[in-house]
Amino acid sequence: MQARRPRRTTVLAVGAALAALTASACTGNATDDPSDTGPAGQLTVLSLGPVATWDPQRISSPQDIAFAGRVFTRTLTAFPSGADAARQRAVEGDLATNAGSVDPSLKRWTFQLRDGVKWQDGSPVTCADVRYGVSRSFAEPFAAEGLNFPLAYLDIPRKPDGSSVYVGPFAKDTDGQAAFDKAVRCDGTTVTFLLSTPMADFNQVVALPVFAPVKQAQDRAADGTYAVFSNGPYQLKGVWSPSAGGTFERNPQWDNATDPIREAKPTTVDYVEGTESQTAVQQVINDAGVHRRAITLDSAPPAMQQHVLTDAALKARSVNPSAQFVDYLAPNVSKGVMRNPTVRTALALSTNREGYVNALGGASAASEAYSLIGPALPGHSDDDPVGAGPAGDAGRAKAALQESGLTLPVKIRVAYRSTPTADKAMAALVNGWESAGFKVSLQPLTKDYFAEISKPAQAARTDVFWANWAPAWPSASTVLPPLFDSRLNLSSSGTGRDFGGFTDPAVNAEITRIGTVSDPAASAEAWSNLDASLAERGVFVALAQRKALYVAGSAVTGLSANEALGGFVDLAAVGVE
Repeated sequence: MQARRPRRTTVLAVGAALAALTASACTGNATDDPSDTGPAGQLTVLSLGPVATWDPQRISSPQDIAFAGRVFTRTLTAFPSGADAARQRAVEGDLATNAGSVDPSLKRWTFQLRDGVKWQDGSPVTCADVRYGVSRSFAEPFAAEGLNFPLAYLDIPRKPDGSSVYVGPFAKDTDGQAAFDKAVRCDGTTVTFLLSTPMADFNQVVALPVFAPVKQAQDRAADGTYAVFSNGPYQLKGVWSPSAGGTFERNPQWDNATDPIREAKPTTVDYVEGTESQTAVQQVINDAGVHRRAITLDSAPPAMQQHVLTDAALKARSVNPSAQFVDYLAPNVSKGVMRNPTVRTALALSTNREGYVNALGGASAASEAYSLIGPALPGHSDDDPVGAGPAGDAGRAKAALQESGLTLPVKIRVAYRSTPTADKAMAALVNGWESAGFKVSLQPLTKDYFAEISKPAQAARTDVFWANWAPAWPSASTVLPPLFDSRLNLSSSGTGRDFGGFTDPAVNAEITRIGTVSDPAASAEAWSNLDASLAERGVFVALAQRKALYVAGSAVTGLSANEALGGFVDLAAVGVE
């Protein structure tokens, strides 16, 4: 996953926002009035947004998925809150009684639903609801806007163009419906999924809302962008107001005895949308009125992070987790000087990760990375495959370049997504590379970056591509295959996510083999070994693991972030005083 949801550039003035909020009792209502402490037990969450949708089959923003999954949308499995990443990624049953069972082929997964889980109208959540929710993901607009994992993994035939023969529950297509019914089956309270390929971690995939149940009688289809029909601890009070937010009140049909994931301590959750991150952080730092019981959902800007972390009282009410993305470089192994493995080694040896991290904002904003498998994932390693060290080793890099057979300085062209911060970070890398004997020409791009660099013509004019990536769930199977399996990426129309044009049948075969390994420890070790081997070959150069900083008011308890959910705030155990 490469892109964050779009961020609005306009900011609601406090007075205008307050006027809009007071006009409707069902939208977010946080104010700056220090005497206004809000309703007892209410938690306020602050975010810039915009929330694109709350529909489970359309939602794709990891931040919104993390919020919805703790507040009103339950899934077959879920990642629990916990003190460390290992605990957080230990997937558990949510709507299901456990994390599911799989046959020896790893292609038939079965989940048994819990008794007593209800929708907000008091009706039970059924297997038919799960089937219907999954079926919606094949129809428009859900197929275009949401996560496409049901299409990717369920054993449903496809047309020559790659689209599914099944187009969702709204079409009257007997053959397509029969194909879906074969792949997703109900037997009482048991749901069975038949997959097209072996998957040892499919029980993590069904923790995503695209596999969440939907009650057909409540489905508003394309008109239900912000409709919320809850089976979780909270329900939407009134309607959601785009650019302002909404208030989630207690769902009286929720029973904590049927929910092993959510403690649901606040009585209400007031979501205030339209607050710039620096404004939200300052409001929570000021710790007055409703903001004593408030949390920022967006990371604090780097310029404010040191203020928080150097003040003991503020640091005590903040968390600084690893976030979603790992930044990395993809050398163009198909054309130009980077076809030479010795040149790629020199590039890796001369990469100054320390300078890059400092330019991003320092240790609170990022940490040096040597692997694409982030710290929240099994198989992560902090080992440095080429021994460059945090600041790089210009001496060894220059020696490697001299052995390459090329005349120094070696000219390279580096494309990256330009922002003021990225410009500074890339400048730090250029210094290290040129000290080793490279002559660097930067290619800053500002518009449609990933689409542009995947075009065939770009490979002829770029030697190294900056990129980033985030796992879809805490498994390396969502990192290395989408980036380096040439079967998924390379075509006449472009490189897909394999920006460097890397192809190796042996690597593709190893990716296939690891996908059939059922033992989690053995799978993690195999992914880790593959990651290290690709780094040693200079197929990628990992740069930095991004981090986030969230701040809570002094009356908030249990603040934590969940790295299995992308490093976002985890509301499962949050409370207010």
